[in-house]
Amino acid sequence: MRRSLRGLPAGLHDVAHEPGLVVPAADGSPLLTDHYFPVADGDFPTLLIRSPYGRGFPWAPMYGMLFAEQGFHVVLQSCRGTGGSGGEFHLWRNEPADGQATVAWLRRQPWFSGVLGTIGPSYLGYVQWALALDPPPELRAMVIQVGMHDPHGFFHPTDAFSLENALAVAVGLTRQHLGIPAFLRSALRLRRHLGKVTRTLPLAESYVPALGGRVPFLDGAMAHPDPQDPYWDGADIGAAADTLTVPTSLITGRHDIYLDQTLRQYGRLRRAGCETALLVGPWTHNSALQQGWPEVFAESLAWLRAHLCDDRSGLRRTRVRVHMGGRQTWHDLPDWPPATTGRRWYLGSGGTLDSRAPEGTTPPLSFRYDPADPTPSVGGPLLSNKAGPQDNSALEARDDVLTFTTEPLAAPVRVLGAAHVELQVTTDTGHADVFARLCDVDERNRSVNVCDGLRRLQPDDGTPAAVTVPLSSTAHCFPAGHRIRLQISGGAHPRFARNTGTGEPSATATRLAPADVSLHHPSVLVLPTAEAPV
Repeated sequence: MRRSLRGLPAGLHDVAHEPGLVVPAADGSPLLTDHYFPVADGDFPTLLIRSPYGRGFPWAPMYGMLFAEQGFHVVLQSCRGTGGSGGEFHLWRNEPADGQATVAWLRRQPWFSGVLGTIGPSYLGYVQWALALDPPPELRAMVIQVGMHDPHGFFHPTDAFSLENALAVAVGLTRQHLGIPAFLRSALRLRRHLGKVTRTLPLAESYVPALGGRVPFLDGAMAHPDPQDPYWDGADIGAAADTLTVPTSLITGRHDIYLDQTLRQYGRLRRAGCETALLVGPWTHNSALQQGWPEVFAESLAWLRAHLCDDRSGLRRTRVRVHMGGRQTWHDLPDWPPATTGRRWYLGSGGTLDSRAPEGTTPPLSFRYDPADPTPSVGGPLLSNKAGPQDNSALEARDDVLTFTTEPLAAPVRVLGAAHVELQVTTDTGHADVFARLCDVDERNRSVNVCDGLRRLQPDDGTPAAVTVPLSSTAHCFPAGHRIRLQISGGAHPRFARNTGTGEPSATATRLAPADVSLHHPSVLVLPTAEAPV
């Protein structure tokens, strides 16, 4: 690990390993658990890591070995129904009770000092929030890295189903715990079938060959888009942050699939008066644990030492640290979001984006969205190597993508927080989506995505309807000489399941119908800007 990633600290201890320990779950099911520990005398705090992805690579070297050699007992456990553990895996139902049962087992271990922390990314963050619903007295710190607390919010981050990411997660949760060869075979099978899956109806049937069988949680998520549906009862455990007193570090990336979930939890923790820290890096969900691992590991280790070992020497002075896109620099901030001003940019009929409102009557701008040839997705918060900032020039050349662009900027524009777009929209069928994307256009006319959002339109009566499209939060500086661009289109496929245009549920729709979408004036992009440099 140190040979492949520079910047990791030297180990302090040799490490020993007890594999395959059996921990009884809440109902007695055996939970297989590995124990890594420093070979040294004395008491050491314990880190609990519960994972549905197995206990081998990368969890053993990145968490078991690296943290044990820094002076922690590391308990790495497979969630029920995964990695050899007994019982049946469920996406959210068992984690609170199984976490409590594991802590009860820890209390009986002679090496357990009574000082406990938790750490881990993605679903490994979800199990931490599950334990925090009723935090045991031993729990002194949590580190949630690119973590989730709301499964519905993952599958339906907007009004459309998160198709490509949902398929990738299904592969990870059903195959990764079986070992790297099985996981890679399944990932390659999905890649081969992805084009057919995403263009074949009905969607609830087309995915099955690509994943080698039905996946119950995927079926359930597609069939139940409404967050108030009883199907989702108990799934969203974000309320744990509302009363939490356990010091919690949150780590995410500007293009992480869980960026907005992380920022919501940060706000809840701050309102609860809980000690918390936030790190937002230049990462996607995957790259935070790859290229970003030296920074993520250092941040995590400093937090754990501060709250489990009473060593605060490694903590930074400010609560928030963010990486500013455009400048490619780190900035320390007292809080998030910082104070900003909502700066308005009006969409013009000639494809302009201007701080001055258009004068007089201007005709609407229209595009035709054809679900048989859906507008493709490019970059953004994906679980693939095509995630993050990408050149959008080819996408913007399509007839079904409208672009609105400023003149070259005379001074930098610093965006910090969540932007949004206020549109006046009509459709001919009443069934369409609006995808809005903010881009940074450099002097070479390279258009790179910054943040985006999607909104499903409701059937209208032919008169313009006011529609607000929220964009994901960001920290980005548009340098002087660059241009700000806004894209408007009818989707981003296969990142989001296409709107079939018929009003049928996306999981069971069998027909496709194109839709004409028109933008009327005034329509506005609103950017939260900081006037002074940060």
